[in-house]
Amino acid sequence: MKVLITGGAGFIGGHLASALAADGDQVDILDSFARGVKDAFMDGLVAGGKVRLMAVDLLQADSLAAADTDYDVIFHLAAIIGVQHVLARPYAVLASNVEMTDRVLALARRQSHLSRFVFASTSEIYAGTLLTGQLPIPTPEDAPLVMPPLESARTSYMLSKIYGEAMCHASGLPVSIVRPHNVYGPRMGLSHVIPELLKRAHEAPEGSTLEVFSIDHTRTFCYVDDAVVQLRAVATVPDAVGKAVNLGTSRPECTIGHLAELVVAVTGRSLRIEAGPTTAGSPSRRCPDTTLIDRLSGVSNRVSLEDGIARTYAWYKEAVFASGGRSAV
Repeated sequence: MKVLITGGAGFIGGHLASALAADGDQVDILDSFARGVKDAFMDGLVAGGKVRLMAVDLLQADSLAAADTDYDVIFHLAAIIGVQHVLARPYAVLASNVEMTDRVLALARRQSHLSRFVFASTSEIYAGTLLTGQLPIPTPEDAPLVMPPLESARTSYMLSKIYGEAMCHASGLPVSIVRPHNVYGPRMGLSHVIPELLKRAHEAPEGSTLEVFSIDHTRTFCYVDDAVVQLRAVATVPDAVGKAVNLGTSRPECTIGHLAELVVAVTGRSLRIEAGPTTAGSPSRRCPDTTLIDRLSGVSNRVSLEDGIARTYAWYKEAVFASGGRSAV
């Protein structure tokens, strides 16, 4: 296949590009590098000859000029994300994400034989329903979506994704929508719970205390390789056309405290876990219903949480902690 990935130099996009290229697909990546990075991982992909990397800003008028018009599949992963951006620039997040989606949908319409347009939405679209106490957990894709207060800066990101989903449905294209839940692994940066805990445990003095916030809150975590399998299924299985699909896993659902215990064990440290304060705005429980994606992909949990954390630590220990290198965020 000929595949285009916007935002492909980022965490999930980079792993997706790697898997596609390994199977012989030709992959083009468009990325502004506002978050993704040109590191050894990306250099290796380009050196293999199956991946073309183009540094472009999708908000610029001529940003898509370098893209060919013969793609079989387009994955639109590019977006302005991150709590710091959402809180500091809510209008830019809302307007820019919608504009980028509009531009990439316009490119998709120019393709002569496009078989699928995959739009990356977010689990945050359920946030308003969660606030009302009406969100079923595990959360199915057909859970009703409730708008949180529109004056809240945090609403901008989830609203841009809900609007993007509506744009996809109205586009007339063969679209599939994915809503990722707690995907983790190498190259995801440090501002997420698993790499953040790994870093603090790695650097903590032997016998010291590891403070863990929201220790009783529960989550499910999906290793990035499994998320890539799910993404590829969504892009190719006919039954996924026109559907919104949760990406992630429904099990095991574990507390953040237990997650910290696994992190400490993987790092081989002797540390005492101490409960810290609850993070403001953090939901006490988050777990997607993955019945649909398990059926579409034909697989469920492939990488255990213990194994996934070990793989993640091995990468960070060599690529980031030892060298002070920068990872994708």
